[in-house]
Amino acid sequence: MAATRRMSSAPSISAATRCYRRQGNIRCIRHFSHTSLTEPCMDRHARAVECISSNVRKFYERKEKFRIFHGSTNSTRQSAGKGTNIVDTSALSNVLKVDTVTQTALVEPNVPMDRLVEETMKYGLVPPVVMEFPGITVGGGYAGTSGESSSFKHGFFNRTINHVEMVLANGDVVTCSDNEKPDLFHGAAGAVGTLGVNTLVELRLTKAKKYVETTYHPVSSMSEAIEKIEEVTLDPTLGYVDGILFSKSEGVIITGRSTDKPKDGISVQRFSDAQDSWFYLHARDNVRKRMGPITEAIPLAEYLFRYDRGGFWVGASAFEYFNMPFNAFTRWWLDDFLHTRMMYTALHASGQSKRYMVQDLALPYSTAEKFVDYTDKTFGIYPLWLCPLRQSPQPTMHPHTHETEKDGVTLKPMLNIGLWGYGPARHDDFIKANRDLEHKLRELGGMKWLYAHTYYDEDEFWKMYDKEWYDSLRKKYDATSLPSVYEKVKINVEAEQGEDNASLATSILNTWPISGLYGIKKAIDSGTYLQARSSAWKSREHAGHVITSR
Repeated sequence: MAATRRMSSAPSISAATRCYRRQGNIRCIRHFSHTSLTEPCMDRHARAVECISSNVRKFYERKEKFRIFHGSTNSTRQSAGKGTNIVDTSALSNVLKVDTVTQTALVEPNVPMDRLVEETMKYGLVPPVVMEFPGITVGGGYAGTSGESSSFKHGFFNRTINHVEMVLANGDVVTCSDNEKPDLFHGAAGAVGTLGVNTLVELRLTKAKKYVETTYHPVSSMSEAIEKIEEVTLDPTLGYVDGILFSKSEGVIITGRSTDKPKDGISVQRFSDAQDSWFYLHARDNVRKRMGPITEAIPLAEYLFRYDRGGFWVGASAFEYFNMPFNAFTRWWLDDFLHTRMMYTALHASGQSKRYMVQDLALPYSTAEKFVDYTDKTFGIYPLWLCPLRQSPQPTMHPHTHETEKDGVTLKPMLNIGLWGYGPARHDDFIKANRDLEHKLRELGGMKWLYAHTYYDEDEFWKMYDKEWYDSLRKKYDATSLPSVYEKVKINVEAEQGEDNASLATSILNTWPISGLYGIKKAIDSGTYLQARSSAWKSREHAGHVITSR
């Protein structure tokens, strides 16, 4: 495929989507031992991209900004819905190719993590970084900021990508990589779609083992947690490291080592069935059983999506909201509602996302303990998630710190702290709490993920990023007609306050428990619970096996 090409005129985006779906919209999986791209699925992909390119160019010629409709979201910001000035890419949801020789996969941007893993595992392969929520997409992982417990070794998700096909804001279709338009390839990672529309990525894959031999290391303070993280991330035999702080004096650091055969005496543990424990509760029970580490084997896919049920621990807030008992029976009974896809749908429909603190923060190791002292006093939110991260080269739109190793060049790793829980009930207090959090982050040399509520004014925002570098990329690749990063992530405080003063009907809809019940109804209507039910990776037959031939 040529690096840059102009597309001819085509039907509207909605027509393109219908066309693509009529032609099958199946997962066009092929087991390749060569690099031929002559399969019909590539033809369908090319036609869909041609339609997208044509419509993007029309916005460009009219000098109108547009937003992208992906069909799903794992952001707590309100996403673009269908309507005017929307480019619909939701049909780009296929794995087009798995190459067992080069250990790569050619994937469209709206392929979610669970479907990707199910396909690659058929060939004994798995992406090096797999986001913990099954519904997070490949394109979202590239355009957003996505890291997981393997990111201490591999970095953010985009660092595992070989190249990206992108429709620029002027309608040109380009391919970018470390060797071809490297400035765009690097700059668009984490730039939330403000430099172009991603339409295809080539992912690196690695050999998949059957299990992750998982060890739970108890810790009794944040300083001990940091010390343990620094220790275990130096172990080259480990592939996964994260942690949970249950309180200021109780936590666990969790390490994982890939294996096809667990050591003798190690039990196998799963987390995907309704009767299984939620992972964080299981981890807490393990560290409370004894003083030393506990090791068990978790089937690979079960490990990768271990936080899906309960959305880490955010699902417990639903029980608190409805004043319901939180126990094994109620979690089993309501399991369909407690997977992340359903929870995100309900969160947006209910309006509770505007009152819930869902923030991921990047801190230098040196100030992480001070930050936890602050959150303990200010919010009292627990548990906290701890995830060590290998930094991306700067400049970048990813969260970053400026601490370097003794050589003055190599960037030190940083720590992702997940702060997820109810904020102040009053809207003004909620905004104030978020602003205070942003100020404390800057004071401690930290930054936040941009998927969530962002209240910085524009001057504050650009003090954290290299605006000259970002603006030069926007100009070079004709992206100034797209919304900027700041335009996409900032919260319109006046609009939210206006909603609080809305009509009587809207006010009633926003009251307890009506808003929560409405969110549940919309989640049921979405049918996303069926995606969790039908996931092949959850089956007992599939979970402990990796198919290496087909």
